[in-house]
Amino acid sequence: QVQLVESGGGLVQAGGSLRLSCAASGRTFSMYVMGWFRQAPGKEREFVAAISWSAGSTYYADSVKGRFTISRDNAKNTVLLQMNSLKPEDTAVYYCAAETGYCSGYACYASGYTYDYWGQGTQVTVSS
Repeated sequence: QVQLVESGGGLVQAGGSLRLSCAASGRTFSMYVMGWFRQAPGKEREFVAAISWSAGSTYYADSVKGRFTISRDNAKNTVLLQMNSLKPEDTAVYYCAAETGYCSGYACYASGYTYDYWGQGTQVTVSS
């Protein structure tokens, strides 16, 4: 069983920055594929970013590319999402997700069906 706990959400003005953190349980965290998804009110959940177990591969949604950066610290069982140049349309609940199996390619990393474990989410609100 893997438990994920997100933190770092909050209210920020457009153009500002936030850093989300996801703490994961499990002795084999270094083998997990990790992803961030978000869901805005009235909208479906959407992919934001993902990172391979070795951090050798990262994937981003077009809407956040160049503004968000995903990283991981396997020694601390933590994955981070640095969000810069935030826009009001980034407002959503952000979820951390983990996949303990094999994944390859953007389609796999970007699909919510890939991930077995999900956190409770953290609210990000960007004011205009």
